[in-house]
Amino acid sequence: MILDAIKELNDIKKVDPGDYEKLAQEIRDFLIEKISKSGGHLGSNLGAVELTMALHLFLDLPEDKIVWDVGHQSYTHKLLSGRKEGFDHLRSYGGMSGFPKTKESEADCFNTGHSSTSISAGLGLVAARDIKGTDETIVAVIGDGALTGGMAYEALNNAAKLETNYIIVLNDNNMSISENVGGMSKYLNSIRTSDLYLDIKDDIYYKIKDLPPGGKVVDSVRKVKSSLKQLVVPGMFFEDMGLTYLGPVDGHDINAMVRAFKEARRRKKAIIVHVITQKGRGYEPALRHPARFHGTSPFDVETGLPLKQGKAAYTDIFSTVMCKLGARDERVVAITAAMPDGTGLKRFRNMYPDRFFDVGIAEEHAVTFAAGLAAAGLRPVVAIYSSFLQRAYDQILHDVCLQKLPVIFAVDRAGIVGADGETHQGIFDLSYLSSIPNMTVMAPKNKWELSDMLKWAITADRPVAIRYPRGEAYAGLSEVRAEIQYGKAELLFAEGDICLLALGSMVETAEEVRTRLRERGLKCSVVNARFAKPIDEFAVKWASDNHRLVVTMEENVASGGYGEQVRSYLDTLDNPARLLTIALPDDYVEHGNVDVLKKHLKIDPDSITERILGERPF
Repeated sequence: MILDAIKELNDIKKVDPGDYEKLAQEIRDFLIEKISKSGGHLGSNLGAVELTMALHLFLDLPEDKIVWDVGHQSYTHKLLSGRKEGFDHLRSYGGMSGFPKTKESEADCFNTGHSSTSISAGLGLVAARDIKGTDETIVAVIGDGALTGGMAYEALNNAAKLETNYIIVLNDNNMSISENVGGMSKYLNSIRTSDLYLDIKDDIYYKIKDLPPGGKVVDSVRKVKSSLKQLVVPGMFFEDMGLTYLGPVDGHDINAMVRAFKEARRRKKAIIVHVITQKGRGYEPALRHPARFHGTSPFDVETGLPLKQGKAAYTDIFSTVMCKLGARDERVVAITAAMPDGTGLKRFRNMYPDRFFDVGIAEEHAVTFAAGLAAAGLRPVVAIYSSFLQRAYDQILHDVCLQKLPVIFAVDRAGIVGADGETHQGIFDLSYLSSIPNMTVMAPKNKWELSDMLKWAITADRPVAIRYPRGEAYAGLSEVRAEIQYGKAELLFAEGDICLLALGSMVETAEEVRTRLRERGLKCSVVNARFAKPIDEFAVKWASDNHRLVVTMEENVASGGYGEQVRSYLDTLDNPARLLTIALPDDYVEHGNVDVLKKHLKIDPDSITERILGERPF
C-alpha cells in the first residue's frame, strides 16, 4: 500500500503523481475501516481527502502552517503527518484526539474544536510572521458551514486590510453538520452553479493568452473580469469586502488545487481559494445520510447501520416533549444553531415548520433572536449543546436575563460527553449560568423529570436553563415524581448519618453510593437537588441539621458550581454539618470513554464512596 510508506511529515512528496488517486482511495478505505470501529467524524473527513493531500504537497510543514476550522476534518492531515498508528486508539482515553492538538504533532499549529475560529487564529499567525520577519505560508481552512458564524466575518473584515499574503481555503460542501441554511449558503450555491461565469472566464483566457504582453492588456482584462464577476456572480461578496477570490476549484482535483494555491501565494493580500468538495465522498451511506455520518458511533461498513441500537436518550425525550408542547401551546417556538438532528428538533421542524428556526452556527444570534421572540410574547426554546452555549454568554446575560425574558435553554450534552474531548465537554454550564442574575438553572434526575421540567419552564415567567447529559436517559426512580415547584428540591430517601445532595445526572450515582454505604452499616439520605439556582436553602438546612456529613454531587467543575453555593449558604448557619463537595477539577477534561473518565476523575460510585468513608469520623 502507498499509505504504508507515509510514516512521517512530507512523505507524500515522495509519492508518484500518477499514484495520487490510488492514495486517496487508500486513505478513504482506511478511514472507513477505522472509524467504523472507533466512531468519529467520517463524512467531513471523506470529503477533505484530496484537499488535504494538495495542501501537504503545496506546503512545507511544519514551517508553513495550517489552521483547521473546527478540526473535525483533520484525519487525513493526521495520516499524512505520520500518525497512522494512532488511529487504533482514536478518541480513546490516552489515545489520539479527533481534533488537531499541538501536543500531538508539530504539524498541528493550533488547537481547534469550535466553529468559525480559523480565520482569526490564522490572522494572528500572519501578524506574528510579519513581526518576526519570517516567510512561512499561513493557510486557514474553513467550511462553508462555519461561515454562518459571525466570528468568521469579523476576521474577514480584518483580513481585508492585509498587505501581506494570507490564504483562506473555503472548503465548500453545502453542509455543516446538517444542510446549511441562510443567505451565505444561497450565495455560495450561486457560485457553484454559475457555469456561465466559468465559461466566460475560460473563453477570455484562451482569447488573450497569445496576445503580446503589456500592462494595458492586463489592466483591461482585470477590469473586464471584475465587471463580469459583478454581472454573472451575484454580489461578489468577498471581493466587495476587499478580498481576492480564486475559484471555484474542484476540491477532488489535486493538481488544480495545487495550482490555485501557488497562484494565491503570489499575492500580497488575503486570498479566498474556494474549493468544492463532497461530504461523505467514496462511501454511499455517508452520501445518503450526511448528518448521521458527521459524527458517528461504530457502524457496520456494509450497511452503514450502527452496531448498537441505543435506548431512548435524553435528547429523544426532549424531542418528544417539544412536539407535545408545540401542539398544546402555539406560543412555543424552537431555535437551534445548525443542529436540528443533534438537538432532537428535527421532528418539531417537520410538525411546525413555521415555528422552527435554524440560524446556522451562530449561537450568539440564536440567543438574542430568542430574546426578541420572547419580548413579543412567544415562548422560545433554544436547544444548544452545553459547550457551544458558552459562546453566547454575553447575550444570555444582557439580552435575556437583564430583561428577565422567558427564554428556555435546553442545554444538551451537559457534563462529560466523552470522545470529543476538551472542547466539547459540557462541564462549565452550571458555573457560568448560575453566575447570571434572574437565571433559573435546573437538572432532571431521570427522563420523566426532564419532561416535567420542560412543561414547568414553559409556564415560568423568567429565563430557565435545563441541563441534561448525553446518552441514555435514566429510567430509575419512576415511583418518585413530586410536582416541580420553583427552587424546591425533592427528598428521595430520609435516613441519617450522611446526606447526599445530588444534582441531575448525579442522582443515579447517588443511589449507587447509598447502596454501598448502607452495606458498610451507614445510614444515608438522598436529596434530588433539582435546582442549581436558586438552591433550596430549606433542604440544605434540613440536611445540615439532621446529618453529620453533607455531600454535594455534580457533574460540573467545582469553581462556581452547585457545591460552592451550598458551602456559601452553610457558612451562614450556626454549627453546620461537615461538607464534602464532589465535583470535577477546575481543569479541561480530555477525550475518552465516559465511564473511564468518571473513574479517572473520581466521580464514579466507587470513588465517591471511598472519599466519603475517608471523611470519618463525621
